[in-house]
Amino acid sequence: MKYTTQIIINKSVEDCFALLKNHDNMKYWQDGLLSYEHLSGEPGMVGETIKINYAFGKRLMSVKEIITKIEENCVLNFNFDTSNMHNIQENYFEIIDKNTTKWSSINQFVPTKFSSRLMMLLMPKAFKKQSKKYLIDFKAFAEKQTATKK
Repeated sequence: MKYTTQIIINKSVEDCFALLKNHDNMKYWQDGLLSYEHLSGEPGMVGETIKINYAFGKRLMSVKEIITKIEENCVLNFNFDTSNMHNIQENYFEIIDKNTTKWSSINQFVPTKFSSRLMMLLMPKAFKKQSKKYLIDFKAFAEKQTATKK
């Protein structure tokens, strides 16, 4: 499954990019985040790998994130892996004006187990809804420096 989510953020592209690259900011816009730990690579550079832990209700999930491409203030791409899903995320930032940025996020989910393939077929809107929620929450954080409700 592949789809694109977009949002307009009333902040400069430099500010958006810096806020997104800083893992310490994830707690402010990624609802469900419990913790993250650096595993390998130089922080903020291609090849950096971190482990991110989430709780969604009673369900716990660990995700391995790898930065796959960076073009400063333009492109920030990741691969995310869980025990049953591979997600390729391409993030593109476009300058609308000096204080406005368009963030386009292209997500491609590749199930690695039958159960996750079935889940994608039965609940495709859930994936899109979660992606959009993170963009909306990031926008709120970036524009107002406000955290999402925990």
